[in-house]
Amino acid sequence: MLLILLTIGSFVMILPLIWMLSTSFDWSARLEIGFPPRFWPEDPSLKNYKAAFTNVPMLKYIFNSLVVSAGVIGVSVMSALLSGYALSKIRFRGSNLVLVLALSTIMIPFEMTMIPQFLLFSKINLIDSYWAFYLPALNYAFGTFLAKAFIDQLPSGLREAGVIDGANEFTVFGKIYFPICTPIVATLVILLFLGVWNDLLWPLLVLKSASKFTIQLGLAMFTYNNGINRFPSIIMAATIVSLVPVIFVYLFLQRYIIESIALSGIKQ
Repeated sequence: MLLILLTIGSFVMILPLIWMLSTSFDWSARLEIGFPPRFWPEDPSLKNYKAAFTNVPMLKYIFNSLVVSAGVIGVSVMSALLSGYALSKIRFRGSNLVLVLALSTIMIPFEMTMIPQFLLFSKINLIDSYWAFYLPALNYAFGTFLAKAFIDQLPSGLREAGVIDGANEFTVFGKIYFPICTPIVATLVILLFLGVWNDLLWPLLVLKSASKFTIQLGLAMFTYNNGINRFPSIIMAATIVSLVPVIFVYLFLQRYIIESIALSGIKQ
């Protein structure tokens, strides 16, 4: 019974993606999407994808998104791992309070902080710059929580042995703990990549130059300027292209998520 329910749920979840994929190959749907929806293209063609790359600088937008994602992931992962290691293995007064204060920031909705952040970056002339993405990434409280939960399961004796041999904390972290943190690193990479790649609101606020647009912002501007009702199948084709990196990253790293959950004891 459970298997049947899971199968039905999976089918319901994947059905819109199948419809979107079918529409992206249907040249007859370039001006109007038929109703009821078709799950097989009436006029199969690659013209929609050609039109998408002709009308939208897809490769430029994808490259911009990769640059933003790589920077945010690098900053956030290192920040989360270093802070998680410090809270887990370095005993200092007030560590629990630091963790509570860090986690309390998660309860503040982004909609409440985006205007102050925008005004701050505007004052220091970082609007229309990728630094507006990299600097906020230094505070990744959820990643710190995940990293601490994972590192808590690793033996403290490793650190003690390193300190006895004369290694400082950065050496202990970099040469002993970091190499065995691959599962949690992969988990953080996937979570961050999905969030940054699909983000629209913050890029819409801080990016002004079309040459710096991320993929989601570029698609939104194309849709707004041309109207989704005029070129629905072209929009679908462009959206499918934008999903390819996300699917690739998830499929490549998904096994590490299961491993990190199992080792850290986090329940979902």
